[in-house]
Amino acid sequence: MASVGPVTARLLVVGLAPGRMGAHRTGRPFFGDDSGLWLHDALTRFGFAEDRGQDRPPRLLHCRITNAVRCLPPDNRPLPEERRRCAPFLLRDLGMLCRSGRRRRPVVILALGAIAHDAILFALGKPRADAAFEHGAEHVLARAVYLLDSYHCSRYNTRTGRLTRAAFDAVFERITHLLS
Repeated sequence: MASVGPVTARLLVVGLAPGRMGAHRTGRPFFGDDSGLWLHDALTRFGFAEDRGQDRPPRLLHCRITNAVRCLPPDNRPLPEERRRCAPFLLRDLGMLCRSGRRRRPVVILALGAIAHDAILFALGKPRADAAFEHGAEHVLARAVYLLDSYHCSRYNTRTGRLTRAAFDAVFERITHLLS
């Protein structure tokens, strides 16, 4: 599943993998399921996307979306080998993000879930011990390159209250602040 959004974006959202009922079915990351609705709502409200109607994905303005794994994993749990094989694709997106901020403008990577967080660190060759996953955590990866963590906006997390709109919005408020 290819990444979507402008290559000049200063925000890169990294999810787990294509969802069976969403991205795997529609061919677009975070489109066609509840997690996509949550993410696109936040992106639109915080100025990273423009709504184009319910049946069309939003137009991404200053944001690019990708996944740690590009194929549908069994039981929504990617195997280590799948993560290893997909790391070069993620690294390419991370490189584009950093090049878009080459004039010392800050860039932000938003990891949706611990698996995405770990995949980002793996792709960059950084040890997990340097940046533990925690909802709302902020990690400085390099000068003006920030990694922010959020629980994944999956149906399970949102319906159980593990991730609330207020908690998700707080992460986006921090992103907006870092990019301003």
